[in-house]
Amino acid sequence: MGEIRVGTASWTDRTLLDSGWYPQTADTPERRLSYYARQFPLVEVDATYYSPPAERTARLWAERTPAGFTFNVKAFSLLTGHPTRVSALYKDLRPDTDKRNVYPGDLPAQAYEEVWTRFLSALDPLVEAGRLGALLFQFPPWFTIKRDNKQYLLEVARRCAPLRPVFEFRHASWFAGDNRDETLGFLREHELAYVCVDMPQGHRSSVPPVLAATADLAVVRFHGHSARWTSRDIHEKFGYDYSDRELRAWAPKLRTLADEAGETHVLMNNCYRDYAQRNGQRLQSLLASGP
Repeated sequence: MGEIRVGTASWTDRTLLDSGWYPQTADTPERRLSYYARQFPLVEVDATYYSPPAERTARLWAERTPAGFTFNVKAFSLLTGHPTRVSALYKDLRPDTDKRNVYPGDLPAQAYEEVWTRFLSALDPLVEAGRLGALLFQFPPWFTIKRDNKQYLLEVARRCAPLRPVFEFRHASWFAGDNRDETLGFLREHELAYVCVDMPQGHRSSVPPVLAATADLAVVRFHGHSARWTSRDIHEKFGYDYSDRELRAWAPKLRTLADEAGETHVLMNNCYRDYAQRNGQRLQSLLASGP
């Protein structure tokens, strides 16, 4: 069985800081990250989806964590085709527009290329320190299974090489009927890592919890099962506390998945108060205890 790393999709959420999970001595960003890194070997940085990272920030992350700690970094929204706030773009690359949000096609080709270059180069300190795990590309609900979108997956892999992109889909067409085998076969053929998800079903963005390894790295993200999944309030959307029974049911499935990959990353994305941290620690304990 390959190594399983468990972590959460945040360590700085305001509701987490208010929950009491951090000891009172962890009263600075440096001390909080240091404390987190003693509890988990992995964390996912989601803030980079909303604004591209700064190299100085990535260097601080590397300096404040021990050898062997891993950061997965979520790709900037523009790079996955999501609407992106003009104010989130680098100042010198912002288009002259009255729009609040823009898409890749709203930027000149040279500016779009520069966004890619700056996003990836900002992560150099993590790469040099051996702290960068994967780059998470989470696609929007309108990113359906079609030839152009498959080609974009290959383009992302080429742009990111030798870094490891991992791909999360939010449209059920990728797994509807025979498309499931087609999708997994395509990913395996090109050694592209697929992100398995546990999430509410029956929504436009829902995909089934298909567990499969398509590359040397497998990733599973737990979004919870909130009854308010469509809420604009992010804490209502992800505010789900997994029961012990649910986590016990997942442990053997994750071990089976880890048999198919060299390394498996498990991220709790139910980020409200300390839900993700407590659930992650419990899952770590269950996985460590064996079958």
